Amino acid sequence: MLPPVNLRPPFNITRASHVILHVADLARSKDFYVKIAGLVVSDESDGVCYLRGLAEACHHSLVLVQSPKGATCKRIGMRVFFDEELELAHQFFTARNLPAAWAEVPHQGRTLHVEDPAGTKIELCARMETRPRLHLKREIFAGAQAQSLDHYQLLAPDAFALCGFYGELGFRSSEYLAHGDKLLGSFMYRKGTVLDLAVVEGQGPRLHHFAYLVPGADQIFAACDLAGNYGLADSVERGPGRHGPGGVLFVYLRDPDGHRIELFTDHYRTIDIEIEPVRWEAASLSTRAHWGLPAPARWYFEATNFDGSPVVDPAVRPNPETLESYAQKLSSQS
Repeated sequence: MLPPVNLRPPFNITRASHVILHVADLARSKDFYVKIAGLVVSDESDGVCYLRGLAEACHHSLVLVQSPKGATCKRIGMRVFFDEELELAHQFFTARNLPAAWAEVPHQGRTLHVEDPAGTKIELCARMETRPRLHLKREIFAGAQAQSLDHYQLLAPDAFALCGFYGELGFRSSEYLAHGDKLLGSFMYRKGTVLDLAVVEGQGPRLHHFAYLVPGADQIFAACDLAGNYGLADSVERGPGRHGPGGVLFVYLRDPDGHRIELFTDHYRTIDIEIEPVRWEAASLSTRAHWGLPAPARWYFEATNFDGSPVVDPAVRPNPETLESYAQKLSSQS
C-alpha cells in the first residue's frame, strides 16, 4: 500500500522551510498576510517582501514576489542540515536526470534548485540569516499570530510514485488516504510531527496549500473575523473545522491572488521509530472532517501552478464528496 522508506537517506532534509509566491499586487498581498495571518515583515525591497512567523528565527518562511506572470508558485523550500549535503543532493538529482542547478538567493547560504519527478520546483538550502524571535512581543501581535511554517500539500498525478520518491529521501508517512489497494494521498514528515509534505492525487504538480501553526482556537476565529472586517469574507474557503487525519483545528483562506493558506493548531509527535502510519478510508465521513461540512469543490480542484511546470491529469479524476454534492444529496432526500 505504502512505498518503502529509506531511513538512511542520501542526504538529510530536516523540514519544510519557505515558500515563494508570485503576486499581482505586493502591497495588497502583504496586508493580507500581516493583518489576517499575523506574519511579520523581515525585509522588503525591489518588488519582493520577506515574511516570517512570530516564533521563527530564520529570515523568511514566505516570500512574495510581484510579477506579471500571474498567481504561480516559484518554489517551495526545504532545509538540509549541513552545507555538504547540498553536494549530495546535487549528485542525487543529477544521477536521476532531474533538474539540479546552483542559485544565488538573498538572505540564504548556498542554494540548490531542483525538481522532483512530478515537476515540483524545490529550493534546498542549509543556512539562512536570522532575526530575533518575536513570540513574546505581544505589543506587535496581529491577526492569527502565525507562529511558524509547518507544511505544504502537493497535488500530483500519481501519488504512489511521488510518495515513493520522497520515501527514498527519508520522508515517513504518519497517516494516509486509500481506497481499496489504491493510495490516494499521504502525510509525510521529516521533523517528527504529522507532516512536512502532503502528497495527494490530482492534477499536478500544483501547490494545494501551505500551512502555518497558530497558538489556538481563538486565533483561528480571529482570522475569520478579520477577513470579514477587511471586506475579505469570501477568502474564508473552508472551516473552521477539525480534520480527522492529524486531528487539528483548521481554517483555509485564499489570498488576493488565490493562493491557499491553512492556519491550524498543533498536532502530535511522530519521531519514534515504532509508530506506524494510520490508514484512512477515502470514502469515510471521518476523512472528510472529524466534524463540519464537506469542503467546496474548489478546495479539491483549484490549486497554484508551479511557474513553468506543465500540469498533468491523473489516470482517474478524483471524485470526492463536496459541499455541492452533499447539498444536492440532502435536497433529493427532502
